[in-house]
Amino acid sequence: MQYSKKISLIFVLFSSIVFSQVYKTSSTVLPGKQFPRIDSEKKAEFRVYFPDAKSVTLDGGDGMKSIKSSVAKDKDGFWNISTTPMEIGFHYYWFNVDGQRTNDPNTQLYFGYSQPTSGIEVPSGEVFFQEKNVEHGKIINDSLSSQITQNKRNFKVYLPPNYGSKKLPVLYLYHGTGEDITGWEKQGYILNILDNLFAEKKAREMIVVMDYGVALNPEQEKMPDNYPRTVLSSKNLDKIVTQELIPYIEKKYKTSGKKAIAGLSRGSYQAMLIGVSHPETFSAIGAFSPVIYEGTEAEPFKELPIENLVKSKKKPYFFIGIGEKEDAMFFKFDQLLTDFLNRNNYPYFQYKSHETRHEWLTWRRSLYQFTQQIFK
Repeated sequence: MQYSKKISLIFVLFSSIVFSQVYKTSSTVLPGKQFPRIDSEKKAEFRVYFPDAKSVTLDGGDGMKSIKSSVAKDKDGFWNISTTPMEIGFHYYWFNVDGQRTNDPNTQLYFGYSQPTSGIEVPSGEVFFQEKNVEHGKIINDSLSSQITQNKRNFKVYLPPNYGSKKLPVLYLYHGTGEDITGWEKQGYILNILDNLFAEKKAREMIVVMDYGVALNPEQEKMPDNYPRTVLSSKNLDKIVTQELIPYIEKKYKTSGKKAIAGLSRGSYQAMLIGVSHPETFSAIGAFSPVIYEGTEAEPFKELPIENLVKSKKKPYFFIGIGEKEDAMFFKFDQLLTDFLNRNNYPYFQYKSHETRHEWLTWRRSLYQFTQQIFK
């Protein structure tokens, strides 16, 4: 009996060692590539060929800041980089090669930090954003000529399966700073999320317009890229949405007239600004990782007329989503919003994304929750 216990213990220890060494290739790699890869403890390995480099280090966005890494160059010119356990979710990253920012040649590129950037997906075990054997909608490219910005504005439109059989509500959806209209499609997996929700009858079918989150005319583009310019751009966006985009969408697509608006990070401010400025137009407002620009201690909502919600006859559904591990400033904005809503007895829904930072898993989860609760 004692001998059997010893054998069992040795087997368990051996199994745990073997299991910890099993790596799975990131879903972001290019066809035929094996790196980056992640083990069961969420440690990552990168292998890149920079034969002439003297120094290679791993760097990246918010999700990469807390990890440590070790680097070794082999005789064939490959640099092998191993990390401590990583956070779940999607993370932008790059290498500093002799001091120059360089993307990983093994991965797809995603538009982040205002340029094409490598990405790694650390699995959370969830499947709500994975492709399933269900009917699929489609995402199409569209554009309009704006009198407000004096240029052509590109955007993407998600159309659900069997689009055209009936009139549908529309969600206007915004990305974050340094990203563009490809974000919700590529990093956000919006196609899979909505296809799966509709197939499971968990959400009402809808059209989604993924608009560009910068709206400046040629002269305004010359201004310093700071918070006042962001507010100006957002106010222009308000005019574009209400005066140009909505009329264009409702004329071209088969819509029911019902509308909602949402966005992530900077896009959350834009969605809130537009939504609270027109509470009779939008039946729901979604703020994912909320941001409030140009507020002061005395006037936290100086550039966000949120008091319109209290005065409105129609009370838009208000959703706030935030990652549990986000930086303190996002929780400060979250607190400002919830304090105001509580003081005025305005109903809202607060969603906290478990174990995630300021990144795309937080926003995928927020979209998944938000879309199940609108257009009812």
